[in-house]
Amino acid sequence: NIVAQPGQTVALVGTTGAGKSTLVKLLLRYYDVTGGGVRIDGQDVRDVTQGSLRDVIGVVPQDPLLFNASMMENLRYARLSASDDEIYEACRAASIHDKILSFSDGYSTKVGEQGVKLSGGEVQRLAIARVFLKDPPVLILDEATSAVDTETEAEIQAALRRVSRRRTTFVVAHRLSTVVRADQILVL
Repeated sequence: NIVAQPGQTVALVGTTGAGKSTLVKLLLRYYDVTGGGVRIDGQDVRDVTQGSLRDVIGVVPQDPLLFNASMMENLRYARLSASDDEIYEACRAASIHDKILSFSDGYSTKVGEQGVKLSGGEVQRLAIARVFLKDPPVLILDEATSAVDTETEAEIQAALRRVSRRRTTFVVAHRLSTVVRADQILVL
């Protein structure tokens, strides 16, 4: 049994293949449980639509999906009704705003297929900005800093701490530096 109180951070650590990502996939209903249940605020996730469930969950995956479109279009994908100012604020919070402004076309810069024109850290910070923009009550960070150097990891960790405030957060990680501030650390 795993219980996460509102606003807590639960870290899932363990060896490759132990089931860390599978647990969060159960929360997202990529799979349905065959025994027991997964509940959010006491409600079984199988009793709600996948769309409504995913509306309240934000995910920063290990390899974020980017479209061959502009930075602005990739960010607005998180919340189509977001104003430009809301997007700028989300990017400031994710420590990516100044970097975007340094590109020749700023927020109109095309990122290329899967963000090929960006570094791994820039792609991760765009994914974090999307979560800031979505503003979900539940957050899943699935190896969100695994592909970046130590300095970039520190910047991303600071942004993740900001986005995790007042949210129930599940962190899947291999590095202990990623989970030292968690309320619970579960070893699989």
